[in-house]
Amino acid sequence: MSLAELFLDHLKARLAYAEKALAAHDFDCLVISSGTPFTYFADDQDAPFNTVPHFRHHCPLTGPHHVLKIVPGLKPLLVRYAPEDFWYEQQPLDSPFWLAGFDLVEAPSLEAVWAAVGKSPKGAYIGNEPDPARAAGLEPNPAGLTAFLDWGRSYKTAYEVNCLEAATVRGAKGHRAGREAFLAGASELEIHYAFVQAVESLEFELAFPSIVALNEKGATLHYENKRSVRQGKTLLLDCGARTLGYASDITRTTTAPGCDPRFAALVAGMERNQKALAAAVAPGMPFGDLHHLSHLKLAALLKEQGILDADPEQAVELGLTRPFYPHGLGHHLGIQVHDVAGKLAGPDGSFAPPPARHPSLRTTRMIEPGHVITIEPGCYFIPMLLRPFRENGQGRRFNWNLIDALSPFGGIRIEDDVLVTATGSRNLTREQLPD
Repeated sequence: MSLAELFLDHLKARLAYAEKALAAHDFDCLVISSGTPFTYFADDQDAPFNTVPHFRHHCPLTGPHHVLKIVPGLKPLLVRYAPEDFWYEQQPLDSPFWLAGFDLVEAPSLEAVWAAVGKSPKGAYIGNEPDPARAAGLEPNPAGLTAFLDWGRSYKTAYEVNCLEAATVRGAKGHRAGREAFLAGASELEIHYAFVQAVESLEFELAFPSIVALNEKGATLHYENKRSVRQGKTLLLDCGARTLGYASDITRTTTAPGCDPRFAALVAGMERNQKALAAAVAPGMPFGDLHHLSHLKLAALLKEQGILDADPEQAVELGLTRPFYPHGLGHHLGIQVHDVAGKLAGPDGSFAPPPARHPSLRTTRMIEPGHVITIEPGCYFIPMLLRPFRENGQGRRFNWNLIDALSPFGGIRIEDDVLVTATGSRNLTREQLPD
């Protein structure tokens, strides 16, 4: 199928789901805006613009102040904000692949945008422009309806999978360029530039701010600085690209030839663990169970490498793996990198909290066909998390000499994006970046 055909099928499914949501919450129409820019405090500059995700879920049109109106039984109305402006370039619409799905109205001003939307006293609005929405009689961001729509975003259509695949192709290309730069002795900033150039994006168009961490900086989970130090022994590269608003989220840990072979062995073990966990993804499995399995696998690896003296079940029960692995196994992925509804128990908005033994989970849901999730186990040497274990009764189980020797190499994270299918799963990342 062509991209246009995939999109029209996607839009048809989205409209059917929106009609179901409206009926369930007693609204007769849904209005979604693409959003308004955020201006920095006491300044005249705007932050890079991000489209409201629910707008993007229905329409790929970029830019602020566009509005989509969905009325059951009617073709959706798309009001495009298209002012005349000589300060900033206004991109022509031309004939995009998605245009046939909408009735289009061009509006030269914000007043004209909302005049085209009209009054809807039983309508709902989603977005960050609540004042004109209220003036149009709409209820801004009703919690129940929003949760219902969030729940539906977890099930990806063929069009969305196509976008995620394309984002993965670009992200993999960037990772290969970043790895080559690292092995040639590049700095964190130079590795970042290699990634950006390879994916052919502006920095603000990436899926998220790049994490380029050499050596001990790999132990900072969301490290975003870019030092000039070169000839690193280890690289943790966590970067992603976007296509039509959909993101890839890929992490690789690479060792240079001069790295301590004990740390290189730990990286190889984490690679085996991560591949096994990604292959284990299947519908009907609680995500929390998979996360627990990741801790058991880490415990076995730490024992194998002489870092922990405890059987896997005992180590996890005592919390001995948590200082090495303080985050969840992964998250839902889509329009947002950390996609919504990961902790919902159902479309009614009810909450499914993480279990006490794994409080850092970003998703607590049952894995279902159509979900796209990341699988990203980690192993880090974080002094502040390890410090209490040096002093408590479990300290004898840790090989502190080895831990101190490996700490300068930071940490390990390996991450793939996995599509859940009716019979198992498909690793979107490994198709493009096998190692």
